[in-house]
Amino acid sequence: MLSNLEKELLKIIQSDFPIELHPYRYIAEKLDISEDEAYEITKNLIDKGIIRRLGATFASDKLNYASTLCAANVPEDKIDLFVEIVNKYPGVTHNYLRRGYYNIWFTFIGKNKEFINEKLDEIREKTGVKEIINLPAKKLFKVKVDLNV
Repeated sequence: MLSNLEKELLKIIQSDFPIELHPYRYIAEKLDISEDEAYEITKNLIDKGIIRRLGATFASDKLNYASTLCAANVPEDKIDLFVEIVNKYPGVTHNYLRRGYYNIWFTFIGKNKEFINEKLDEIREKTGVKEIINLPAKKLFKVKVDLNV
């Protein structure tokens, strides 16, 4: 169960994390707590796994990068290895286990389509999983989600 203070902090950082020299000071002022408290609460939420990632999101297409959604048919006994290897690539932004024939889905961003294809071939080679389909977007839709905590 989250405290009211934790909930308020999450509301701030999910959409209004300040890009400045002392971001936790800014957060602390909004919550009427100390900068150290703001940092410690955030760190504890990360340690508990409530915050999985704290960082900027960029419009990759505006930076002339390519992105794609990938789906892989991974045998159950290779799932942990596959996920571990895939997650080591800095261009992987999401990675999900799902039910169905294609049971691992992940997004990959790279400097161009050729780069992504090269890295997907590397993943196939390293994992032994040959069936990875590459589904580049034909039209990009961005949905902004703010969780009501």
